[in-house]
Amino acid sequence: MPTEIEMLSHSIKALRPVIENGIDKAEQQRHLTAVVSEAMAQAGLYRIAVPASLHGLEAHPINQIKTIEAVSEIHGSTGWNLMIGIEVMGILAAFYERNIIEPLYLNPGLIISGSVNPLGKAEKISGGYQISGQWPFASGIHNAQYFWCQSIVHENDKRLKDEKGYVFCESLIPADQLEIIDTWNVSGMRGSGSHDVRVERVFVPDDFICRMQTQTPTASGPLYQMPIYSRLAYNKVGVATGIAMNAITSFVELATQKKPRGSANLLRDRVEAQNAVADAQRILGSARSYVFERVTDLWDTVEKGAVPTDRQKALLQLACSGAANETVKAVEKLVSAAGVNANFVANPLERCMRDILVVRQHIMVSPQHNPAVGRVLLGMKSDSVLF
Repeated sequence: MPTEIEMLSHSIKALRPVIENGIDKAEQQRHLTAVVSEAMAQAGLYRIAVPASLHGLEAHPINQIKTIEAVSEIHGSTGWNLMIGIEVMGILAAFYERNIIEPLYLNPGLIISGSVNPLGKAEKISGGYQISGQWPFASGIHNAQYFWCQSIVHENDKRLKDEKGYVFCESLIPADQLEIIDTWNVSGMRGSGSHDVRVERVFVPDDFICRMQTQTPTASGPLYQMPIYSRLAYNKVGVATGIAMNAITSFVELATQKKPRGSANLLRDRVEAQNAVADAQRILGSARSYVFERVTDLWDTVEKGAVPTDRQKALLQLACSGAANETVKAVEKLVSAAGVNANFVANPLERCMRDILVVRQHIMVSPQHNPAVGRVLLGMKSDSVLF
């Protein structure tokens, strides 16, 4: 019987031609084609972090990373959309009551976009909340049936506070009750469709509201005991390592075919090219291995029913931000060694370079959290909200 990752790899192999055929269109229109998104949904890829009780795979975290990595190796923006969908659909399914959420998850084509960023206003009214706001970076929203968004809770038009600060909630908004604002005019991750979403006074019943920062997950498996912010960090790594893999493959192909101007030899014969590809492979392998080590450490802890320590969470954060940063260096080395060819849109290295820079800029894998990791390692309290 095939293993979990073998089944996922087989699905991605079958989808590869579909994803490749959609790349140029996605880059031109600045969001994925419906054909690609729907194919990934029908293959079950968006729901690999969904509880088995809700028709998901409930995959091991490392298999989630590898799945995102394999798709990102084909196309960074497609991998990014998949990563967002996996996170949102997995986390959302773990916090709502099964009888409420299961009817949605019976749809094999379900895709949900989301933004865990408290930029909305959730005014408490009878039977639910009235949601208003505008959220940036709603990746994949053009192909989603729902948008899951975070807001600050209000009562009588005043923001609610508790001992920890403002009170947040998350709400599920049908796509026909929101407006997509065309803001994603960018270079990197151009095909991800990470536009703004605007919602105006939409009523959301109490049943479709959750508070993931204070609420106990309704799903009981070890995956749903993993710290939320750790989950939001480690899947970003799959996008970065996948793009770096594509860059290495593309460089090798170029180096074995290209003769630099004025040379009778192939690019691969140059020591600069040999050093670049060796360094890139070393960087990628080291970064990836450290992430897997730290993810496994957290998984082993929650699987035993224990709660991860601040140190464990901090080290995973360090591994993830390190991987996002180091893979940029790997791709930069390859682009530099490739010469001017890497500057042409027709060369995959050009897209790899601009896409991977965007991964590093995401707050969940940004180096800005490294000082907080240092504080924990020095026996001080973290000043980061992530751990």
